[in-house]
Amino acid sequence: MKIQVITVKNLVKKFGSFVANDNLNFEVFGGEIFGFLGANGAGKTTTIRILSGLSKPTSGEVKVAGFDAYRQTEQIKKNIGYMCQKFSLYEDLTVKENIILYGGIYGLTKSLIKERIAELLAKLRFQEYENRIIADLPLGLRQKLAFSVAVLHEPKIVFLDEPTGGVDPITRRQFWEMIYETAARGITLFVTTHYMDEAEYCDRISIMSEGKIVALDTPENLKKQYNTATIEEVFIKIARPGSLHPHPPVPFSQERRG
Repeated sequence: MKIQVITVKNLVKKFGSFVANDNLNFEVFGGEIFGFLGANGAGKTTTIRILSGLSKPTSGEVKVAGFDAYRQTEQIKKNIGYMCQKFSLYEDLTVKENIILYGGIYGLTKSLIKERIAELLAKLRFQEYENRIIADLPLGLRQKLAFSVAVLHEPKIVFLDEPTGGVDPITRRQFWEMIYETAARGITLFVTTHYMDEAEYCDRISIMSEGKIVALDTPENLKKQYNTATIEEVFIKIARPGSLHPHPPVPFSQERRG
């Protein structure tokens, strides 16, 4: 049985007369890799800010990790991890100092932080970088570390906002291997990306346009619905002015592809 970790019903977010999120409805399940796509200005960032407890809905029902987005934003923040597009660690601190800092922010004990440092450095093969300043590391290594720190406290959900922007193809592949390993532990990954080939790696994807979710299904089902060979072609059809969604979203029914 799939466990819902994010539930969104009739979500509306307005800024004055401007409607950024227009009646959104979707669910995300435990251990799922959920792709959240849309052109710039489609409303993705506004949605993520609400889901991460940084902004409140104008109306509708939103629950994240079992907590209400209106009244329990602090509990939401404690149960999620977040990695933004721009590098989110402190560049003037060392690798070890960043892990210690975020471990403290996440409320881990000193003994657990020490344990996690050893585990993380070994897993990433970062032992030689332990006392290196973050600013001196290549972008790919920084992004791997930022992701590892985002899941340091074993959150229920991790939001990844264009995590592979600017990194080389090999590092992108390695990063997605880390995403799959994390999902296998039961942690939900909520991913935004402008790389349409990455969208193919997700269990399900939603596509936003002009504040609305106009497509929501597995990559394979969306390609069938839109009669295309790739998700990029699906995205282009949806983003084209005047295009219509041919079928309503199909409920989640497909296990992660091997």
